[in-house]
Amino acid sequence: MVRTCALTRTEKPVEALVRFVVGPDGVLVPDVEARAEGRGVWITLSRAAVAEAVKKKAFARSLKAPVVVAEDLAALTELRLRQRLLSALGMARKAGQFVTGATKVKSALEGMQVIALLTATDAAEDGRNKMAGTLKALNYARREQDIGGPDVPHFELLQSAEMGLALGLENVIHAALTTGAAAQSAVDKAHRLARYIAQPMEEYTDRNAASGVLLSADQDERR
Repeated sequence: MVRTCALTRTEKPVEALVRFVVGPDGVLVPDVEARAEGRGVWITLSRAAVAEAVKKKAFARSLKAPVVVAEDLAALTELRLRQRLLSALGMARKAGQFVTGATKVKSALEGMQVIALLTATDAAEDGRNKMAGTLKALNYARREQDIGGPDVPHFELLQSAEMGLALGLENVIHAALTTGAAAQSAVDKAHRLARYIAQPMEEYTDRNAASGVLLSADQDERR
């Protein structure tokens, strides 16, 4: 499905947009799962775009009615996307599709069981580099064996304490999602958060860096 961004007036797939609805109290709220009843307003999935939409009063213009819009709507939207990701990680853990700890994660990577690698934003550089190297070897092996699909992604979106608190664990530094529907749902939500907080460059690809920064085409090929 495609919808029109109320800010840019361009049509985009719903995966590239975030929806907002007016609550019973007349306050505009993010509907990041796009499930709430009522007329919605769609904005490009970008923190900068949401902030610009607030500044230019794009929501009232699209709804053709007065609406209460919080000044920090862009930050609130990011919070909701983070909460959804953390909830999805919890569901993946309950389904046995979430692995934590450097040793277990490395073993899962080497066994080609991983569909996404997660590293805490406050992880030590040495540990991050070692895990990234193992992931690079996994993706190389997948290509050598003609395994279809994109490379296994690497996300650095959440702090260790943030993941640990949400999952009822000690600080989570290294984690991996393994094959399964619950894990795939978490991967999808990680992609959305990464895209939302990304800093677009003049020339970029749609592949998100681990930090959420969109790389230029030549940098992306070297990564």
